[in-house]
Amino acid sequence: MPTVTVDRERLFDALGRKYTTAEFEDLCFEFGIELEDETSEKEIAAKELGSLEKAKHLSDRVLYRIDIPANRYDLLCPEGITRALRIFLGVQKPPTYRVVRPPNNKALQQLHVKPETAAVRPFVVAAILRNVTFTQESYDSFIDLQDKLHNNICRKRTLVAIGTHDLDTLEGPFSYEALPPDEINFAPLNQEKSDRKLSKFLHIIRDAPGYPIIYDSKRTVLSLPPIINSNHSKIKLSTKNVFIECTATDLTKAKIVLNTVVCMFSQYAKDKYSVEPVEVVYPNGDKFSYPDFSPRHVITTASYINGHAGVKLAPNEIIHLLGKMGVTATSSVGDSIDVSVPPTRSDILHACDLMEDVAIAYGYNNIIETTPKAYTPGATLPVNKLTDQLRREVALAGYTEVLPLILCSHDENFKFLQHADDGKTAVKLANPKTVEYQVVRTSLLPGLLKTLAQNKDVPQPLKIFEVSDVVFKDDKVERNARNERHLVLAYSNVRSSGFELVHGMLDRVMAMLNVPQVAPGTPEGYYIKESTNPTFFPGRRADVLYNNSVIGHFGIVHPNVGQNFGYQYPTSALEINIEPFV
Repeated sequence: MPTVTVDRERLFDALGRKYTTAEFEDLCFEFGIELEDETSEKEIAAKELGSLEKAKHLSDRVLYRIDIPANRYDLLCPEGITRALRIFLGVQKPPTYRVVRPPNNKALQQLHVKPETAAVRPFVVAAILRNVTFTQESYDSFIDLQDKLHNNICRKRTLVAIGTHDLDTLEGPFSYEALPPDEINFAPLNQEKSDRKLSKFLHIIRDAPGYPIIYDSKRTVLSLPPIINSNHSKIKLSTKNVFIECTATDLTKAKIVLNTVVCMFSQYAKDKYSVEPVEVVYPNGDKFSYPDFSPRHVITTASYINGHAGVKLAPNEIIHLLGKMGVTATSSVGDSIDVSVPPTRSDILHACDLMEDVAIAYGYNNIIETTPKAYTPGATLPVNKLTDQLRREVALAGYTEVLPLILCSHDENFKFLQHADDGKTAVKLANPKTVEYQVVRTSLLPGLLKTLAQNKDVPQPLKIFEVSDVVFKDDKVERNARNERHLVLAYSNVRSSGFELVHGMLDRVMAMLNVPQVAPGTPEGYYIKESTNPTFFPGRRADVLYNNSVIGHFGIVHPNVGQNFGYQYPTSALEINIEPFV
């Protein structure tokens, strides 16, 4: 969880009263945050330097270190925490954030996006804070919020990079481009001349065809995202007009980050809680104005919230409690409640998030404990119980359990087993990290064959097994995919294939399941028949049928299959679906 440091005296002044440490801990608990530590600048520095003497010149003012939920980006700075607690305590009403036109009815500042940026960081959003007054504390908080956002939602600048600039040192319109590094020359932040050793974030764009860069109309560099800002437009205590830009690979996160920054610090603007938009112009002529404060509505009902939170509240009471959490709501038809989500609350995605806010505002300690109406004792799922029984029996037969990964390469799942991909069987990853993790396995056999290949030097014979899930596409179920529990075992010996031993294990498993062997075509039992499965050697392969349906296969693994996995010793294998026996 992120931790935010807040000056105790300033916080208490904003809240309108003083708290003991215990009282403030209780307040934090009620609001859903946690007071982690009570410290000071001197104490923090002493711990870092290892000497109180070296830190004696620092302040003794008490600082609170507060743990914040990772999805509450609006609480990542003292301004956000103070505002949220004031609203929670009823000291102030939720503010209305406004997008206002430039002064004197001037045209919006524009940021023109060049086509070449699509290959590296395709999205950019921007906004302006006018007539801002910084103090040293608010300036430090402004910088610290950017760092916290970079380390949180921005994923260390890989998804979003924030740039803040003194607008009075620049002249629009601005342009967002991507150029070869040799054509880029500027003085980075806090430096007087160009520095080719840019920063630790260079790896993000090192291999890109061009480096993203933002210019003003005079070709003055604003920033080289996601690496560093220019020293020319550096924010200072005297800065009055702040130009904020966020370049990104994820537009949704970029808008969240921009909204968070401008909403938190618009309180220091002369026109409080107002933001001037910037028009972003894309190469195809599309124009978008940011920030986007358009209302986002979530519809819920009092019955849903009462039923899930365990309370009995009227719609108007729920609306009041949502107001304590900074959310505006109105009654609708029946017990429906129309909630207008503010731009600071990107964490609200569903009615269940509203239910959580109501429970927090109501007070978890105030919810009356009740006995459930239905008696629902926990129990092992039947398929898991059967799995454990099979594990025990196969292990007692001398087999060692292995646990390969559920992801494998496309070739391992199909080509190596001499199967064709019909496009309707395997769930494929849209963006696999490596070629080794392209599909969710539809058979457990590749994992066993890879395990054998990695243990060629282990004394023979090798007897291994696995009982686990495979996944198949299935349009008949809600998620278009279903799990299926399989048992697979393999026997390998340099002297013999062990075909008869694997066949014997099939009979043993069926005996343990109390499934009789019957004549072919007879229901209420199992039997085997010759198979055409190309994974196994012709004449030494069979299908396993239960109630006249194929549930698996066994046989001697085809030499070509073994060679595909880098294993040359004779191997026999059995794989069956165990779910029909549940």
